[in-house]
Amino acid sequence: MSSSRDRMSEGVEANAAAPDRFEEDVLALMPALRRYSRSLVRSDPDGEDLLQDCVEKVLARRAQWRGVNLRAWAFTIMTNLSRNRHRHTALHPQVELDETLGLQAETHESDPLERSRLERALNGLSAESRSVLMLVVIEGYRYQDVADMLAIPIGTVMSRLSRARHQLAEAMKDDNVISMRRPK
Repeated sequence: MSSSRDRMSEGVEANAAAPDRFEEDVLALMPALRRYSRSLVRSDPDGEDLLQDCVEKVLARRAQWRGVNLRAWAFTIMTNLSRNRHRHTALHPQVELDETLGLQAETHESDPLERSRLERALNGLSAESRSVLMLVVIEGYRYQDVADMLAIPIGTVMSRLSRARHQLAEAMKDDNVISMRRPK
């Protein structure tokens, strides 16, 4: 009995020491990870951000590490983070604030009648159709994101969106408001 207790206490001590060892091993990798992150993004500040995200992910997901090669695992995580960032910036380019200082915002005179027609048309939609329309068209979410948010199949999102667009177009067309603006 005492030998099994000794083995159990040794196992507990080994498990308690394992997180410390893991963190020490991650700390030992920091210089190599820093160099790699800077080479991936070609910028010191962005490299530091990538390094921080990588270390955070490595520490948060240490239970997923299979104990084989921590260095390769951490470098793979950093590579994937870098690819995801590159993909995101390609899809959503950003403009520095300094570049926008001299630009004037376009001003559009709003037609109060047009706005009230649109509001009535939107309020005429069912709650389900209106929520899908607003999430996709106004907020810019992807169909799959909306499906996940509303816990409905993606096909339902697409059909509700199609019906909402059609109903909105019909409602806007039915008012027959004639513009009194002069032709140019």
